Amino acid sequence: MGSAKALAKEILMSRKAVNRLYENKAQLNSISMHLGESVAIARTVGHLSKSTEVMKLVNNLMKAPEVAVTMQEFSKEMTKAGIIEEMVNDTIDTALDSDDIEEETEEEVDKVLSEIAGETAAQLPEAVRKERSRVPAQRASTSQQEQAIAEGVDDEEELEELRARLDKVRS
Repeated sequence: MGSAKALAKEILMSRKAVNRLYENKAQLNSISMHLGESVAIARTVGHLSKSTEVMKLVNNLMKAPEVAVTMQEFSKEMTKAGIIEEMVNDTIDTALDSDDIEEETEEEVDKVLSEIAGETAAQLPEAVRKERSRVPAQRASTSQQEQAIAEGVDDEEELEELRARLDKVRS
């Protein structure tokens, strides 16, 4: 009985020792994880400090105010280019439209003359018909010239407005 009690006591003590070993193992694993986390944090801090140094160097090289001034100048030049392109496109459109209008006018005059005169106009020689179509065309061209002069005044006003806008953009 005494030896059985001693053996039971030894079994209890070895179980407690095993449990303590498990606890120690868990604590060592926890310490190992904390150390790994500390190393990772130290690496991150090192990388961030290097990034900060690089950012400082880039900032010193870049000189932000100069870049801002350059970008403003670029914007002004792009605005000028847009205005010039718009003016060229308007001029080309106007020139192309006036040619089409003249051709359509001549066709309509021929139609009207052929309807009014009927067979008489058809019997006229080609030179006479062309001469008759030139007279209204000359009248139309003089009226177009007068209209172009009047539009020139408008163009001058528009040009002054564009110059004023351009001055505002420059300042």
